[in-house]
Amino acid sequence: MKWTPEGYVKALNFASDAHKGQLVPGTDRPYDTHLAKVGMEVIAALQTHPEADGELAVQCALLHDSIEDTAVNYQSVESNFGEAVAKGVLALTKDKTLSKLAQMQDSLRRILEQPREVAMVKLADRITNLAPPPAHWTREKCIAYQLEAELIWAELGHASEVLAARLRQKIMDYPIPTERTSF
Repeated sequence: MKWTPEGYVKALNFASDAHKGQLVPGTDRPYDTHLAKVGMEVIAALQTHPEADGELAVQCALLHDSIEDTAVNYQSVESNFGEAVAKGVLALTKDKTLSKLAQMQDSLRRILEQPREVAMVKLADRITNLAPPPAHWTREKCIAYQLEAELIWAELGHASEVLAARLRQKIMDYPIPTERTSF
């Protein structure tokens, strides 16, 4: 199934309302620019996956942080976008009751239980997030983030060769500051 402009706009408007006032960390850009970038990565990858459910992929891309970072809950996503999208968004949501170390492993496990389109969203999200890190991040935090990206690539790369290759390149190009340098 292909994605539709109507489905894209509905999900983008919902997410934009949910994230109203939030900024992309380390910038003064509205948070929905991050969501649009993740959506763009997914749409580009869908061209090489004609069998994929584009509507599921695109809507999950735009909504992926709605439950995790806003007041939106699973029921609201489900009533507006259906069970498949809601389950995908929930799988992409870290369980904050777990330790920081366990959160990603848990989310990856739940993503692997979903259709491959959900894994494509996680790959696209990390591609987008591997921009230069915020200036306040330490060298150790940058290294940990890069290693976490390696884990995502290793666990989910099978979902899309195109996104896996883009993520691999972003990992290799990710700037790690020296001890004396800050961004």
